[in-house]
Amino acid sequence: MARDPYEVLGVSRGATDEEIKKAYRALAKRYHPDSFTDPSQRARAEETMKEINAAYESIQKDKSGSSSGSGSSSGYSYQGPRNGGVGIYATIRQYINSSMPDEAEQLLNTVNPADRGAEWHYLRACVCVLRGWYYDAHTAASTACSLDPGNEEYRQLLDMLERDVNRADGTYRTAQTSDCDICSICQTLACLNCLCSSFCR
Repeated sequence: MARDPYEVLGVSRGATDEEIKKAYRALAKRYHPDSFTDPSQRARAEETMKEINAAYESIQKDKSGSSSGSGSSSGYSYQGPRNGGVGIYATIRQYINSSMPDEAEQLLNTVNPADRGAEWHYLRACVCVLRGWYYDAHTAASTACSLDPGNEEYRQLLDMLERDVNRADGTYRTAQTSDCDICSICQTLACLNCLCSSFCR
């Protein structure tokens, strides 16, 4: 029988979103598989992380209820990266789908530049979408597709961003852009909603 997700994270059912996220981050840091070199300890940590991630996602789904639809007025239909894979990229995907771009980027930055292939650039693009940095997201997604042109997941994101850049009117932001108009805010929230709902499919 699966453990109660609140028990897994060590929080009460009345815990706030911030308390839940804080508990999740602490456990994820403690049991991150990359922190273990012994194969048996690493394997146990991977199983524990699966349970922690499942618990966090279950709580988020429970809290969002029926309000996690993927429709958006901005026209975005992208659903975020699929969960799966192995190693550090699997963890990064989980962070992205849990709306934790800071944690995802921290792990991305630990990857040796020489090893940053198509998936690294794709996940970097996903982080940029979460933050509303659509120009940077477009650049990273384009690189991912050029490195792996047959990957449909990468192409889906690039196509979404291509549609956006074609109708951009000065709101196609980068990490260095400081303006914050209402269109950019709406686009960011819509993308964030789509990304967050991906694990509920």
